[in-house]
Amino acid sequence: MIKTTQKVITIGSSQGVTIPKKELQRLGIKVGDSVEISVQPEKTKLGDLVGRLDSFMATYDADLKNLTKR
Repeated sequence: MIKTTQKVITIGSSQGVTIPKKELQRLGIKVGDSVEISVQPEKTKLGDLVGRLDSFMATYDADLKNLTKR
């Protein structure tokens, strides 16, 4: 299973979403294989942004504090 954000692109006269090559290789999926997909629009609500900021701060808190001392 992969979780990634991809943009909808135009492919000829249709629209589609691509799967990154490294993910196809990792999962052993080849051209012609059938796959099951689940689609959900990317969240852009304020709560989601705050959650991402909290995660960023938790990950890089020490680094950010060190940068302020320089």
